Amino acid sequence: MSFRSTILTLYPDMFPGPLGQSLSGRALSRGLWDLETSQIREFATDKHRSVDDTPAGGGAGMVLRADILAKAIDAAAPADDLRPRILMSPRGKPFTQQRAHELAEGPGVIIVCGRFEGVDQRVIDSRDLEEVSIGDYILSGGEIGAITMLDAIVRLIPGVMGNMESADTESFETGLLEHPQYTRPADFEGLTIPEVLTSGNHKKIAEWQMEQAEKLTRQRRPDLWEAYLSSEDES
Repeated sequence: MSFRSTILTLYPDMFPGPLGQSLSGRALSRGLWDLETSQIREFATDKHRSVDDTPAGGGAGMVLRADILAKAIDAAAPADDLRPRILMSPRGKPFTQQRAHELAEGPGVIIVCGRFEGVDQRVIDSRDLEEVSIGDYILSGGEIGAITMLDAIVRLIPGVMGNMESADTESFETGLLEHPQYTRPADFEGLTIPEVLTSGNHKKIAEWQMEQAEKLTRQRRPDLWEAYLSSEDES
């Protein structure tokens, strides 16, 4: 059975969007994964199809109602549906490459795209929503975050990437940022490819690539570098 993804959103026309192109798009057409959307507004009960209300206790903005969102979730995911339920949220745990691997190895995912000032906490608690963030910034809604997260997951599904070996050396897979890459022409505006990469000495090439990965990680992501050093000490 293919990887099944269900998106609960107020803007279903945003999907598949970029997910319908390139690797993910080809995999979608081949049936390696499935994408469906559910319009949250269809579960509204009033004539205006309202899905939000003012926040309890006062404050700016509006909040997605628990009763309406719960109905949408229950319709998309019956009790025996084992897929993780994720809420795109700026206060969620950061999404990581490790989590992408975990989700890619599972049956699929249900993603709730938040809007307005947020979602009523009661539906988060009662429907066991895992809050996930793609970065320390605010977007207009969860849709772009959902697309980003699905792109990271789908490319790890077996059969999607033609050469999985290339994924093994990408940034975050080893705990380090990826080393610099080069290709033809050999001379570009006076800049040449490092000699070691054209030497044919695979041992020296691997050593150079590791040195560069460590250097870039140390300079650009000291947080990753510290975590990498800690993992090396433990192993």
